[in-house]
Amino acid sequence: MNSRQSVSVNLTAVQAVRKAVLLVAILLGAAFVVVGDSRWASGTLAHESIEWFGLILIVVCILGRTLCTLYIGGRKIESLVQIGPYSVSRNPLYFFSILGAIGAGAQLGSLVLAFATGFVVWLIFLIVIFKEEQVLTERFGAAYADYLAQVPRLFPRMTLWKDVEKIEVNPRLVRMTALDASVFLLSVPLAEGFEYLHDAGILPTWFILP
Repeated sequence: MNSRQSVSVNLTAVQAVRKAVLLVAILLGAAFVVVGDSRWASGTLAHESIEWFGLILIVVCILGRTLCTLYIGGRKIESLVQIGPYSVSRNPLYFFSILGAIGAGAQLGSLVLAFATGFVVWLIFLIVIFKEEQVLTERFGAAYADYLAQVPRLFPRMTLWKDVEKIEVNPRLVRMTALDASVFLLSVPLAEGFEYLHDAGILPTWFILP
């Protein structure tokens, strides 16, 4: 097995762990919405404002992840991408996913749940990022070490933005990423459904969150 194949296998293993832990986080979140509810009743200004705040974050997540894929789609192992979103953050795809997670959590009208969801997803990605950094350091050596020293791990520093006139785009990967990120939108009808079940007394409310 050559070095490129080894990196591919290692990154695939890291992503498998990420998906498993994310599944656990989703199940825990689902458990909350079954027995928990927002302090602010559906239809109130506070409740609706939080939901709209979350929806905006979900849209930003979808657009941001799609933009990232324009720059890196299919090239994570082939080359060290340091332009566009990857010039201001080493992991912009994960950054936008965290925003999407906060937005999904906000659909129940609770700021506490929204940021708790984002925090859990941040922890999951942080573990994955550490593993990926080890693998990519082996792949790209000194060039990646310089990249680590200059560009933030997660939260963008926009003053570092660098771009090029042209990029090579893989349309299939861009479509797949946009579709994948759009899954966050499912939180909107799901949250509305759970809110109705709580309001109708069909589901119990064991605790509430602001």
